[in-house]
Amino acid sequence: FFRFIPPSLIPPRRNLFTTGFKMSMERCVVRCVESESKLTISFSLNGSNKHMLRDKTEPLGKLLDRIANNSVKTTAGKSKKHKPSKEKPESQEADKPETSLSVNGQPVSPETLNSDAWEDGAVLQVGDLQYKVERNPPTFTQCELPSSLMAGFPVCPKIEIEFGDLKDCEFSWFKESSASAYITGDAECWREAGSERVFTPSNLDIGLRLMLKCTPGDGSKIGEPKKLVSSSAVEAGPGICTFDNRHIYTQKLTDEGSLRVVSYNILADVYAQTDLSKTVLYPYCAPYALQMDYRQNLIKKELSGYNADIICLQEVDKCVFVDLLCPALDAFGLDGVFRIKEKQHEGLATYFRRSKLKLVEQYDVMLSEALTTDPIHRQLWEKVSCSPSLKEKIEKRSTTLQVTVLQSLCDPSRILCVGNTHLYWRPEGGNVRLVQIAVALEHMKQVVTEKHPGARLIFSGDFNSTPSSGLFQLLSQGCIPEDHEDWGSGGPEEQIRLGLTNPFQLSSACGVPDFTNFVGGFQGCLDYIFVEPRTLQVEQVIPLPSLEEVSNCVALPSISHPSDHIALVCDLKWTTDSD
Repeated sequence: FFRFIPPSLIPPRRNLFTTGFKMSMERCVVRCVESESKLTISFSLNGSNKHMLRDKTEPLGKLLDRIANNSVKTTAGKSKKHKPSKEKPESQEADKPETSLSVNGQPVSPETLNSDAWEDGAVLQVGDLQYKVERNPPTFTQCELPSSLMAGFPVCPKIEIEFGDLKDCEFSWFKESSASAYITGDAECWREAGSERVFTPSNLDIGLRLMLKCTPGDGSKIGEPKKLVSSSAVEAGPGICTFDNRHIYTQKLTDEGSLRVVSYNILADVYAQTDLSKTVLYPYCAPYALQMDYRQNLIKKELSGYNADIICLQEVDKCVFVDLLCPALDAFGLDGVFRIKEKQHEGLATYFRRSKLKLVEQYDVMLSEALTTDPIHRQLWEKVSCSPSLKEKIEKRSTTLQVTVLQSLCDPSRILCVGNTHLYWRPEGGNVRLVQIAVALEHMKQVVTEKHPGARLIFSGDFNSTPSSGLFQLLSQGCIPEDHEDWGSGGPEEQIRLGLTNPFQLSSACGVPDFTNFVGGFQGCLDYIFVEPRTLQVEQVIPLPSLEEVSNCVALPSISHPSDHIALVCDLKWTTDSD
């Protein structure tokens, strides 16, 4: 799509850059991208902001003539406000200002194509006005502050930049000198508060608005600064959160020989806002604490405080991934990929630390689709088809497996296959989950044996299965018999007889906690991070919140915990042949 420079970026006749760099001419911003057939020229002419979209192949002379005509029309339009103009066309033609473009003091030929004529540093002359041409300067295409600000929680602006790099941008945070000082127009209403991309207000800032001044850059030049003022004042936070004590164990990043992994079902907003959630599932939770505006503060603080290398999230709304998580986690050094569930508004997200890992490939799959179409699952599909009821139930499920292959930057021989999933949720669906996990294991086996031989497996997610389930037995012990009781969990009409074998030797990195899901009607372990101990050894498991902490507000979610699940966090060590 076509992007243009917003009018706010073309202020009239003033210093546009940071101290130490002064412009003697106004700006003429040219956006010219190789993949697009047109370029944009933006400048201020007689107090009117001009944004001209022109063909790259158009001769310069034609565009300069158009600029001259615009100058006459702008002047004539202003004079009409005072009295009607009776000038004849030939008179207006005579009033056209001399318009030219020069590079290093030499005029550019009118026959030169626009794509070649508008060089960085060229000078546009329109009558007595001179403009310095800036071709593709660093520019913010999006810059927003979150609507909800809380003391003690990081404020992460949503920023997108073109022709620049966020690491080369400058950030200055300010807070009001007193409550409502900005609204009342106090000339000295702002006081400097910080200079990093992320700012965490303190309790002293409660009741004050924040302002961010950010300047885009690319390492060699800077663009037009942007000023943002928060729409609301900083509010008080909930006090101690369930994850605060856990952050004591994760204050530092891991070294090159280790990986910190997080798996977390963050509770999709699309589910949290239903009447069922508010009145039946979580009636004990304050309604405002179920809103994403509130919960996003807790989620950002919790995830950033783990200093993780890999984060696997479930129940991620698409808008939450794009508008909230990515801007925040990008500021903390993490890149992410997303896979939405078919026919759903939520899905799976996997983030990785870009200073340690790079994305190699993705092999995401919808499990029901893979079961019915991929030849590697033919025998399993034939067995499932013996029960029309089970076959129909599985075909309707949009359960997805996200598979992300990552490579270590310090040792390219280290390849990771990261599986992330959220299996069928109904308690009586143990048979469905067994089929889903069988498809998932076979799919990942193909990835690590055929696509990326030798890749090490991390398989995490919300498996909706307790430690007594057939699924946990299959993953941790390696097999289940054909007459396992879970095959009958859906009733006689869905029962099949099928023995399953796990192609991997897996163990639960965080063991078997008493609970990873703690709601009013259920407390139990449903979430796991599985690894192969021969390739990845567990160095540290971050302790989960105590029963007292999670039940302080009856159950989860609460004002101090953003989800009904609890994050699993562990440190893994790369093993070597000698290990």
